[in-house]
Amino acid sequence: MLHTSVTPEGRFRVGKHAPSYQVTNLRAQDHRCTLGFLPNDAAVDNQTNFPDHDITVAQARPIYEIRNPLPFRGCTYIDSGWASARAADPGLIAIPAPEAVSLRSLLGAQGQGAAVQAIITQLPMPLRYALAATSTDPEELVWLAQSCCSMLYDDLGAPVGLRYREHNGRRQAIIDDFELFETIANNPHLPDPYKIVMVLRPGVQGDSEIVGDYRQDGAEIFEYLRGNSYIPWGHFAANFAHTCIRYRIADLTPADMTGLRHLYYQRMYCTVAAKLGIAPDIRRRQLTPEELEDLRLRIHAALTRQDRPVEALATLWGWNFGYDFSGSGYRLHASHQMIHQQYAMAPQWVDDTTGGRTPAYCCGDLAADVAERYRQDYHSDFFDDYLRAIVSNTRTDGGPGEQSLIVWQDANALLFVPKAQTSQWELQLMATANCGDAPVGNVFEADAAVRRSLDAGILKAQQVLAGLGAAMVTSIEYSKRIGVNNGQRLLYAFLPKLPWSMGGFSEAQERSILGHYPEDFAVACRRQLK
Repeated sequence: MLHTSVTPEGRFRVGKHAPSYQVTNLRAQDHRCTLGFLPNDAAVDNQTNFPDHDITVAQARPIYEIRNPLPFRGCTYIDSGWASARAADPGLIAIPAPEAVSLRSLLGAQGQGAAVQAIITQLPMPLRYALAATSTDPEELVWLAQSCCSMLYDDLGAPVGLRYREHNGRRQAIIDDFELFETIANNPHLPDPYKIVMVLRPGVQGDSEIVGDYRQDGAEIFEYLRGNSYIPWGHFAANFAHTCIRYRIADLTPADMTGLRHLYYQRMYCTVAAKLGIAPDIRRRQLTPEELEDLRLRIHAALTRQDRPVEALATLWGWNFGYDFSGSGYRLHASHQMIHQQYAMAPQWVDDTTGGRTPAYCCGDLAADVAERYRQDYHSDFFDDYLRAIVSNTRTDGGPGEQSLIVWQDANALLFVPKAQTSQWELQLMATANCGDAPVGNVFEADAAVRRSLDAGILKAQQVLAGLGAAMVTSIEYSKRIGVNNGQRLLYAFLPKLPWSMGGFSEAQERSILGHYPEDFAVACRRQLK
């Protein structure tokens, strides 16, 4: 039987742990000591840590267990002790804004500028990493940048480029510490001219070809081809141009999101159209919105014809937002700060090492497997039941208070808090519209109106999470393979990394430990939209 929290009645199953039990005391020795003293000089000791008797626990505080609707994503546990405080005040669900950091200002009163600069640039490396990641002082960030790479300047002292050298037949920028260099360049407080010279100008990070661009309504975005990818039709990244710097979600506009997603839709449609033999004869320009929709309709028509078989490809779309690097040398997120999105097509099959072939992996297939198993076990449609459960949700702890999981919705899409969140602040976006009489399961089935709704929902999800203080968010797409009719709905997951929940043994077992109820997190999210 498929283990999911969704039921054919359109409800969520919620387990409740509140055990009573006895523990046999097997301790042989006591180690009693004084821990300290109260203001009245009364001693504080550890006697309660060393009982003489067995221990009886009379009904521990409730812990709610919720299987993820998608079972491959594990199970969520909500501690009622933590969650009750946040239920009383959902405003507690937030990360405080970081304080300003300037070692230069602190040392400035102790000596001259040159001496302060020397101290900052000669700090032990772990301290330099920490300062590069957290400083809000543009001048000391410039000093750090100058200490780890070789730059060229104009007559006014403005940076104009990096110095290069030949190494094994290749030109390489002269960088003494690449991790420090990247961490400085990814700090939003570094002055823009230095960001541009260090990491933003086309070509400064490598030779990846630019094979698409978008320039409209203040947005300018380049589409890079990552030609060394294993994906047969190319792995692409839509990066904002050096003339359109976007380090913060607060800087991201609806026009920006339209541009990022236009490049994604355009590349996916053109890739599949080429396999169908209906690729548009267009070079050296972007498709107009009208041309894009016309091409989608032609693809959709061709996929429904029996004489035009095509491999059951799947889209692969993702977005790593945010960057951090610890003083101990751990990179805390997979990507750089400048906003970008990545995408590709996943094949249906991959050759195996014995001369045969095996199904190629795509995370959307995992959702398809759930839908199929659910249909077999419960004789009902998983996504229909999941939507009904979201809309008719009742509070996890069974008490009075907020019931809704919905953050935002329109006629085509629904942004909501999953009943069983994984990365604590997870949000999901689901296409609720249909394509004909079947659900929209991928971007090839999403018309212009649905695409606009998806783009708006993705932007709102990021704005909500950034408003709550999330600085690193991974976003992924669960899409249906093309040419398949299985009832699967297009689904996006937004997965923040929180400072107190970077992952441990619980997460390695797909056990997510939460300190709030999903209904109260939905309240906090809706407040951000206001």
